[in-house]
Amino acid sequence: MRQTLGSKLRYTLTLSVLQSAPMRTRLERSYRFEAAHFLPKVPPGHKCARMHGHSYQILVVIEGEVDPERGWVMDFAEIDDHAGPLVKQLDHQILNEIDGLANPTSELLAVWWWQQLRPGLPQLVEIVVSETESSRCVFRG
Repeated sequence: MRQTLGSKLRYTLTLSVLQSAPMRTRLERSYRFEAAHFLPKVPPGHKCARMHGHSYQILVVIEGEVDPERGWVMDFAEIDDHAGPLVKQLDHQILNEIDGLANPTSELLAVWWWQQLRPGLPQLVEIVVSETESSRCVFRG
């Protein structure tokens, strides 16, 4: 009985906090894909002018107010509905062959992701593209 009463009390307190003041939160969802590319606009002899590949990680960041009824900003599955098809489109492909990615630098790849996702995810605030564990680009629209 005590556990049930305690759970109900915590739920009631949480609900009252959500209903009394807006609560802005940040959701982060990450995706991985493998792809090859080359950078056609680098100086002659630059190592990235040659075809090579990366294990990319993309971080999609959403911010918004927590809905007091549902208790969340949005379902992570909704983010997946928009990002999943992009992962499938890019996975094991040559990025240079994808429309809009003729020069697929991390910066331009981040902008490409933003342009694809923003219409369906208006709460999108940031895209992070990581080529390696130590190299990433952050784009905030």
